[in-house]
Amino acid sequence: MISVLIADDEQPAIDELAFLLGQDPRVGVIHQASSGSEAIRLLTREPVDAAFLDIHMPGLTGFDLARALARFEHRPVLVFVTADEEGALEAFDLAAVDYLLKPVRAERLQRSIGRIVEALKAGSTSTTASEAAQPEVIAVTLGGTTRMIRRDEVRYVQAQGDYARLHTEEASYLVRVPMADLERQWAEAGFVRVHRSYLVALGHVSRVRLGADHPSVTVGGAELPVSRRLLPALRDRLESAILRARP
Repeated sequence: MISVLIADDEQPAIDELAFLLGQDPRVGVIHQASSGSEAIRLLTREPVDAAFLDIHMPGLTGFDLARALARFEHRPVLVFVTADEEGALEAFDLAAVDYLLKPVRAERLQRSIGRIVEALKAGSTSTTASEAAQPEVIAVTLGGTTRMIRRDEVRYVQAQGDYARLHTEEASYLVRVPMADLERQWAEAGFVRVHRSYLVALGHVSRVRLGADHPSVTVGGAELPVSRRLLPALRDRLESAILRARP
């Protein structure tokens, strides 16, 4: 079963498409977003197999959203949904598998789901090296504007209650993701927990003081404390990184 996202600024259109998708046994979880910005925020938390995007949304259009999703590590299969045919050429330039006209008919939607399933099967066996190397991107909000930053731009993460603050060279951004989730999801990308309040990117660590009375690491000019409890795990990660870097 596939998970899908419906992004449309009109709730009746979302409800109708969600009902039709729910009738197909190949479809599992159905997420909903009423804007492009909301869709991006949702997809950073809940990656999906396919996205049904309305083209004419205010703010971020369906095409804008598709271009942003092209930078995601796990890019969903795209289907555009619209009331006119004028954007069909651009839709397929953006590698969409289908272009549905409103009102969506059940039999037509079934063909789209079939195309999605075929694309997912093909993608699971033919991922290119360049696609596999694409860094993950995160949707952040600053001053009321949603923008995308790359995970490899993040130097360290600071816990702030149920939120996390991502620190980059240029700025810091508050995201509604618990630190524990980022620690688990970003471990393979070189992030390690050094303190209950800090998660650091090993690649950005410029100095370590692990034998001192107050152990710490320096990341991007910020000296961060290392807790005694997490000190052994940090040493192991640093040793592993050094061994991998040897010729």
